[in-house]
Amino acid sequence: MRGPYGPRFIVPLGGLAGLAMRILGVETSCDETCAAVVEDGRRVLSNVVASQVDLHRKYGGVVPELASRAHLEALVPVVTEALEQAATAAADVDAVAVVHRPGLIGSLVLGLTAAKTLAWLHAKPLIGIDHVESHIYAACLERETLPFPCVALIVSGGHTSLYRCDGPRRRTLLGATTDDAAGEAFDKVASILGLPYPGGPSVDRAAEVGSPRAVHFSRPWLDREAFDFSFSGVKTAVLYHVRGKGTEAKHRPTRLSDQEVADVAASFQECVVDVLVGKTMRAADASGLDRVVVGGGVAANRRLRARLQEEATARGLDLVLPEMRFCTDNAAMVAGLAYHDLVAGRVDGLALEARA
Repeated sequence: MRGPYGPRFIVPLGGLAGLAMRILGVETSCDETCAAVVEDGRRVLSNVVASQVDLHRKYGGVVPELASRAHLEALVPVVTEALEQAATAAADVDAVAVVHRPGLIGSLVLGLTAAKTLAWLHAKPLIGIDHVESHIYAACLERETLPFPCVALIVSGGHTSLYRCDGPRRRTLLGATTDDAAGEAFDKVASILGLPYPGGPSVDRAAEVGSPRAVHFSRPWLDREAFDFSFSGVKTAVLYHVRGKGTEAKHRPTRLSDQEVADVAASFQECVVDVLVGKTMRAADASGLDRVVVGGGVAANRRLRARLQEEATARGLDLVLPEMRFCTDNAAMVAGLAYHDLVAGRVDGLALEARA
């Protein structure tokens, strides 16, 4: 059969059925080179991540060309280390999984080329994985049972979305960002406040000693009945609060005390968290589901995790949060999700394409 990104095949499992299956996952959708080996979809045998934070810090964000070059240098060592930690040879894995969409096209192509090479060289099935879907699956890793059906909030630098998920591969989009994703807004506000890159952790740390009620930023609810998100407005509100209005505002230096920076960070963070938690809880109510799953880099934000837990407890909902190491980009969630395709016999050919 043919999917939206190329042919996909149904193949018999043969002798694999009923046996422990190990999948090698590769993730290079943005600025982290990742490889992992996961057994039976949930047991993480290795999870190696080569970060590029130091490389991009002086630019205040990811430079796509530099990211691609760094992936080229790191891929072989990272894959080798992942296999060694799992005490597994490439020839002994049951399949190779790779993120092929969405992401930076240069970064995706490098990871996909490496995965295709390994799959061809060792005659292994190749399984293409959607980056956003894998973030949903991150909460399944190292768990005894799968948390489906559920409402899933995916919140990262590039994506802020709500889904109804009835299985690992059965999802329905409920709402998505219409402009800046939450993680992108965190990065931009950190830059406005003069906080170091990456912005998410910096704002989280600064907010710890700030007052979330120091500055009122209007909550971007959009349509109260809809589940879409918009964070460009609150980002601009922070800019105007710190530097004033006018076309020259963005070029004015920040002149805030450490406490003022902390207060603005805490107030901005509370605004974003209010919207994320509020819409997620409304989505659970509308779907009639009693379980909420959260994934993506911003899922590591301490205030977001605490507020989600408070609201879930108050409503009698089961909240499933991924371990902190599985919030940001990693290949364990890729290999774990691919297990369900392999069990179903759904694999991709070497014509699989990368999609930005």
